[in-house]
Parts: sequence; C-alpha cells; structure tokens
Amino acid sequence: MNITCLDSSTLTRGDIDFAPLEALGNFSHFDRTAPSQVIERSYDAEVILTNKVVLDAGIIQSLPNLKLILVCATGVNVVDLDAATAREIPVCNVAGYSTPSVAQHTAALLLSLVTKVHRLASEHEEWPRSPIFTRLTHPITELAGKSCGIVGLGEIGSAFAGIAEALKMKVQVLAREGSSNAHRPDLPRVSPEEFFASSDVVSLHCPLTSENEHMIDRTILSSMKPGSILLNVSRGPLINEVDLAEALRSGHLSGAGLDVLSTEPPSPDHPLFAPDLADCNLIMTPHTAWLSLESRRRLLAGVVDNLKNWIAGTPSNRVA
Repeated sequence: MNITCLDSSTLTRGDIDFAPLEALGNFSHFDRTAPSQVIERSYDAEVILTNKVVLDAGIIQSLPNLKLILVCATGVNVVDLDAATAREIPVCNVAGYSTPSVAQHTAALLLSLVTKVHRLASEHEEWPRSPIFTRLTHPITELAGKSCGIVGLGEIGSAFAGIAEALKMKVQVLAREGSSNAHRPDLPRVSPEEFFASSDVVSLHCPLTSENEHMIDRTILSSMKPGSILLNVSRGPLINEVDLAEALRSGHLSGAGLDVLSTEPPSPDHPLFAPDLADCNLIMTPHTAWLSLESRRRLLAGVVDNLKNWIAGTPSNRVA
C-alpha cells in the first residue's frame, strides 16, 4: 500500500517519528507540495495525508489509485468532500489532539494583553532610567471579576472556560440556535446583543463556515464593550481584519490576541501589520497555538489510528 504525506513539514521539526506509518505500507513524505506537484507526487498513492495542501475536485478525479484521504488536522476545508464522496473515497480527520495546547495559548495571549508582559519584556533598557523602583508606563488590568465571553463551546472553548474560571472570571457563552449545549450546560447562554455588550473578553473557538465568515465585523466590533479584548485562536476569516484594525486604532478595543489570520502566511502589507498598530496592544502569533510536541504526537497517533481502522474495515472520524 502506497501512503503519501504531502506536507510533512507542518507536522515535524525533526522531532516526530514516522515509523508507525512506515510499518503500515510504503510511506513517502514531502516537506511541502506546490499545487502543480500534487498529482505527480500522489499518482500512485492509495492513501494521501494532507494538512494544508488542497485536494480539489480536479486532483481527486485525477488520482486513479486513491482510496483514502487522511487530513492531519480537524478542519477539512482543504478537501473537496463532494468530489471524494462521488468517488466513494473516505475522508477522515483528527479532533481533540490540540486542546490543551490551544487553551493554554489562548490564556497566554490574554494574560500578556492585560499584564503588558510583551511590551515590558521588550523595554528592559527603560527600567534603569526610571526615577522610581517600577514603571507605570503601561496600564495593567486584573481579570478577576471580569466577564469572559466564549464563541464556540467545544472541547477547546470548554478548556479555556475552565482556565478563565480559575482566574476568577465570569464565563458566558454566545447562544447559538440549534446548539445541543452538551459542553458545560451550567454556563449561561446569552443573546448576541447582550453577549458582545457585556463581555470584557471575547474569545473565538468556533469552526469556520460560510455563515460565520467575517462574523466579527464593523457592526459587531462597535457593539462590543468599550475597552474589551478580542481573542482568536480558531480561524482567521472569522474576523474582518480591516475593521479590527480600525477598532484598535480608535481605542474602542483595548487589545487583541490572534493566532490566525485570513491568509497564512500573510502578505507583508497585511492591514494588521500597519506600523501605527504597534502601540495598540495587538499580539499576533503565526498559527502556533497547536504546535506543542505533545499535540503533534497526539495528531500523528490519531492519523495512524484512522489508517489502521480503515484497513480493518471500520473507518474512524469519517467526515465524508
């Protein structure tokens, strides 16, 4: 069985052992694969692993031996699911592998924004110049008693809710029609109007859909509580980034912490890279929230389990 991974550089920095995949077939992997290289590299593959390499309808139809697609992530927007279904090719993902890592990264962003650690740590040369024992340059905010609003209360949202509660924050959840409220039914679900107007922190943990793209736009941003903080460790296109830049410039938001952007990697002229935003309490990390070694090991274990289960005739985590 030929198994091909198209973008192994998204999974390892030389610290991941692919032996479990090598034991299941003829395993080959490529650090990165350009769109023009996908068909050539995958032509003989029965199983394809991808994290961010797009498998569109044309590619799927051009691979005669393809029998299984394993997405090395939770989101499956890189695969044309309809095209895979038409050819009866199962598509399987891995969920839950990054929960502790993403939750702690969300907390790290929030704590940096309210304590100004990121600013103070880069200004150590200013301390000797201070006329007093400390520096009162940057305002510091205490989180205890503040309201933390969570959009998307799945595993990661629930994990972050627990951290927020440990910090003595009052957690509330954006009400969503049709939600089963399976996670933390004890937490209050509030209407959008009340949610955005009353949350001191809004943290996004929901998947990206055609319905919620740019859900955080000029209208929503203006309805948010003055001085509030926006966090996004989910998907970049949830936010209209031009509108966010303006909300930061105006001072309506006191800060934002982002681990994702609408295009990754972003262009150098991305609106949130504007020089004048450097003083607007904006922290951006390059989609690293999930990146711990423990998380990546769990991800590989999930991919291997999906492959083993498919071989046994019982595909797991099937999304198409």
